[in-house]
Amino acid sequence: MAKKILVVARHKPLEALRVAAGLTLTDSELSVLAIGPLPEGEAAEVQLEALAFADITPEALAADAPDTWAHIAGAIVASDAVYVI
Repeated sequence: MAKKILVVARHKPLEALRVAAGLTLTDSELSVLAIGPLPEGEAAEVQLEALAFADITPEALAADAPDTWAHIAGAIVASDAVYVI
């Protein structure tokens, strides 16, 4: 049974994307949530392309939206491992 892993991009979103891209090599269900916009630029594009190749689409959540924290809490409860970066 595949483990469910959640990566939450909070303080260092580019680093979170790097970690998530590396986790695509594992045999697990991977989800990526970003609090705020996804990072931009060449370094971010490389990581986003690696995630897209693994059919993983990071979800950007507005930090000030009332349902953001409820969505993150639900994702945490549904996961076996959580990385907040």
